[in-house]
Order: sequence, then C-alpha cells, then structure tokens
Amino acid sequence: MQTHHTLASLRAQLRQWRRDGASIGFVPTMGNLHAGHYALVELARRHADKVVASIFVNPTQFGPNEDYARYPRTPESDINGLAENRCDALFLPPVEQMYPYGTIGCVQMHVPGITDILCGAHRPGHFNGVAQVVARLFNMVQPDLAVFGRKDYQQLQVIRYMAREMSFPVEIIPAPTLREADGLAMSSRNQYLQGDERQTATRIHQTLVFMRDAARQGLPLPGIEDQARERLEAAGFSVDYAEIRRADLSRPRSGEAGQVALIAARLGRTRLIDNLEFENV
Repeated sequence: MQTHHTLASLRAQLRQWRRDGASIGFVPTMGNLHAGHYALVELARRHADKVVASIFVNPTQFGPNEDYARYPRTPESDINGLAENRCDALFLPPVEQMYPYGTIGCVQMHVPGITDILCGAHRPGHFNGVAQVVARLFNMVQPDLAVFGRKDYQQLQVIRYMAREMSFPVEIIPAPTLREADGLAMSSRNQYLQGDERQTATRIHQTLVFMRDAARQGLPLPGIEDQARERLEAAGFSVDYAEIRRADLSRPRSGEAGQVALIAARLGRTRLIDNLEFENV
C-alpha cells in the first residue's frame, strides 16, 4: 500500500491506475480505524479495481466545544490495518494540504434543509463541514464510487444530496452498520466510554428495537419517541433526539412503510449515535 501526504503524489498514482484501465473506489475516514472501517474497504474492493482510503480529522466539522483536539489519532496502527485489509493507497494529508487558505479563508458549503434537523440542530455547522471536506476529497481523488457507513445515517443522506445536486460523477454505496456482539454500533468514540458506561451504551440499540417494534404495531409516533427518550434518560443518557423518520429524513405518518429510527444521546462525555432502518410489516 502506498501512503501519500500530498495531492501531487496521490494524483500521480491515480493517473497510472487510470491509464491501466482500473476503476477507483474511495473510503474517506477520520482515522482511529476499527473493523467497521475495514468492512468499508472490503465493500469498495468488491465494486472497484483499486481502493483509496483517506484519513483526515476535519476541523471544520467540529464545533467550538467539541472534541477535535482529543479526537483519537492512531496513524501507525491505521496504516498497518489498511495494508492488512488490502487497501491500495492511503491519502494522509496535513490540514494545510486540505485547506491551503486556512479554515477561515476556505470556500464554504451549505446543504439546505437536511442539515438543520436531528444532529444538525444540535451541532450547528457540522454538516457544512462534512459537505465541505467530502466535496474536496471527491475533487482530489475523483473516484468512480465512494463507500459510507449507514451508522452515520444523516451524514450519508447529506452526501447523497450533495453529490447529486453538484453532479459529482461518483456512485455512493452505503454499507451496513457493524455491531459488537451485544448490539453496540462500532464507533471510534466507544473507547471514550468509562467503566459501566460501556454496558449502558447497549441501551441505545435496545431502544431502537423498541421503537421499530412499536411503530410496526401502529402506535402513535410521538408516544413512541417520548417513551424512547424516557427509557434512555432513566438509564443515564442525556438525549439529543430519539425520532422516527422517513428514509429521506422527512416526518412520516404512523404505519407508513420505509422508516428509520434514529437516536443521538450523551453518556458521560461521549456522544453516541445509531439508527435502525425498518419496513412496517
């Protein structure tokens, strides 16, 4: 696996692959990789001849009181893990490569509507930063396809919207959420959980299952959401939201097919998100 720190080096590699007729799959990450990330690499490999991953902790998607400074950075183990999982190239740029005019002087992006609800309502500007960095990476790598996990469901929808609206010639491939044996969604932030918090965190997935089952029974959605919040708060969570939405994140009616239950909640210092897609049967 080749590791590139500059755009010039990466593009030289990509030009050679394209001359050889290879298709390019892309897996953007913020590092501190785990089995869920490597599953994205494997999925990209099933759809493309060559796979490029990126590791970049993007400062523009962190708010002033969020964990940019303490976000875990483990480049050595990440490089070894990507190589072991047959990634072909890694783009590992410094901030000045991604933002040559700095994060204040950079071109701004805003995806309307979809970024102002759920996590967007609790993390103002977060999805603007996500769209900003993903658009830059798409321009830099120019992949044929890119893989994103379904765990960050709202992020996936923002990127789909942006790619279609801006006519990026990139196929967006969603990947299933990988879970621990007890149901907890794999996340780099899980390592922040202290002591009993790790076991308590499993209540999020249990609550999502409750929300799905209650919706399938035709119970009123506001009541389901209130009960979900109460369950989580009783377990010690500070809840940002526990909601049921349509697949496009608009508000559904009770009994409507094609829904997704979504939760974001804090446990101690750790903010966790998860979701569960379902059909009413």
